[in-house]
Amino acid sequence: MKNQGVKPHRAGRAGVTPLLLAAAALALLTWPLGAGSVAPAKPEEVGLSSERLTRITAVVRRHIEAKNVAGVVTLVARRGKIAYLDVQGMADIEANRPIQKDGIFRLASMSKPITGVAVMMLVEEGKIRLTDPVSRFIPEFKNLNKVAVAKPNAPPAAGSGAGRGEAGRGEVDSFDIVSATREITIRDLLTHTSGLVSGGLGSAAAPRLAPRAPTDTLATYIPKLAAVPLDFQPGALWRYSGQAGFDVLSRVIEVVSGQPFDVFLKQRIFDPLGMKDTSFNLTPDRAPRMVMQYQRGENGLQKAPQNQPATTPYFSGAGGLMSTAEDYLQFGQMMLNGGELNGKRLISPKTMVLMTSNHTGDMVNGQFGRPPRGMGFGLSMQIVEDPIAADLRVSKGSYGWAGGTGVSFWVEPEEKIVSIFFIQGAGAGLRPDFENAVRQAIVD
Repeated sequence: MKNQGVKPHRAGRAGVTPLLLAAAALALLTWPLGAGSVAPAKPEEVGLSSERLTRITAVVRRHIEAKNVAGVVTLVARRGKIAYLDVQGMADIEANRPIQKDGIFRLASMSKPITGVAVMMLVEEGKIRLTDPVSRFIPEFKNLNKVAVAKPNAPPAAGSGAGRGEAGRGEVDSFDIVSATREITIRDLLTHTSGLVSGGLGSAAAPRLAPRAPTDTLATYIPKLAAVPLDFQPGALWRYSGQAGFDVLSRVIEVVSGQPFDVFLKQRIFDPLGMKDTSFNLTPDRAPRMVMQYQRGENGLQKAPQNQPATTPYFSGAGGLMSTAEDYLQFGQMMLNGGELNGKRLISPKTMVLMTSNHTGDMVNGQFGRPPRGMGFGLSMQIVEDPIAADLRVSKGSYGWAGGTGVSFWVEPEEKIVSIFFIQGAGAGLRPDFENAVRQAIVD
């Protein structure tokens, strides 16, 4: 697909030029309709200002010129229509390849809300209960009945804030074991309150106790995690389980549905929503559209080590999916619509309310980069309880999540907005600038 979006322009001192305005208007008229069903509209038709939307273009351009980021796709949909879709910068600097509107991005943890919806589809069918212990589906987890507790004067676990379970320097033996007060449940995994590889003492031991082999699949690897002690008593804390928790959910879906996780997602979510470019594997026909990952170095942006596609079918619902901005919009619009898009209902409106309600009280506030106040956490996504307290430029009740590669999305039921921000590495504060620019464009 040719890039017919807004071309890069240098913003003037006021941040908006006649050339930017003309380019933005042209973008609205020349968007090709892809497989997605969310169609474009003039911004004024959905209560947005065309002139003010160009401030998004300007702020992105400033960050690209400052070499904070290589390339960016930004998308704003309101009232079921795409009002703004812009691409700027490079997908591959070294190859001089511009970013395209159908560029494929690694979603990282933005995979988790998709896994969350998949779980809730099976909850609706009565095949899973949120209160079910994980051992109902993975018997080995019956033995996951231990919690790691620090020994007196023991050093902290390495990487305890990351939730990635890096092995420390001797920390793996710096804890005692106590009995868990209960088994971990499906709800614990969805809300990051399980304590499973959640950045504590047990996480430091995970590479030793549950090593993942190159040949492992979900079926062969997930049972190994039963050997890892929990980082805290289930339900006691909110600590991000970056990979383990949602990969366990991915295996639960396989067990319950009788299908490989990738097949379940394709048949039950991606195909019904028209998400033709969302998958775990980079097929040869999609490879030319892959956006490279970058990081900031001493000499500016440098290509980061690229995550290579797995050689075995380890389908990580925690962070293994790839997608485009327009594909992910179909998913976000489905949620905003109460679980339905163009006559295809995935889940009920009541289930969407359940997913996007706060299940963790105040526990998420101040954790894993969250604001110290005003936040909650639902079933796979963060919830904005008080945007003023949280100092976020989104409305009360907004929900969404981000990925470690730089991608993020917000669904704002109050404003009927889905906003999507896709980069691959670096960023240096661009995302909050984007959120602010979206907010100021709302005029109705």
